[in-house]
Amino acid sequence: MVFRLKRPKTATLIFGSGKMVCTGARSEKEARRAVRKVVKELKSCGIIIVGKAQVKVVNIVASVSLGGNIDLERAPFELERTMYEPEQFPGLIYRMDEPKVVFLLFASGNLVCTGARHEDDVFEAVEKLHKMLEDKDLIFYEE
Repeated sequence: MVFRLKRPKTATLIFGSGKMVCTGARSEKEARRAVRKVVKELKSCGIIIVGKAQVKVVNIVASVSLGGNIDLERAPFELERTMYEPEQFPGLIYRMDEPKVVFLLFASGNLVCTGARHEDDVFEAVEKLHKMLEDKDLIFYEE
């Protein structure tokens, strides 16, 4: 079942096993609030829920604009653990070990970070990647 909330604007997938997956939240706090609200709504409809919902964040997806253009042709030679096949997909896939996240980098300077379990990991990973791109002269800013 899909349970949609307007505030916070989320969609929660509810499985027969009792597990739920909440998507669309803008923060960990918002995701937790959405889950509590869904549980409350289910209880008010007469659905028996035993125990307290245990919320575990398993994947945060963030989109970022770095404000410059990235040289995706050179990046695979300068960064380790990358995959870039422009005929298949216009972005470069970069796997970072610490924090453990995966980035999709685009020539426009936009990127997507996925796989983080904490918001702080997203900020740390983006800062680390941005510094790496600057240190290796892989990002260029328009004047």
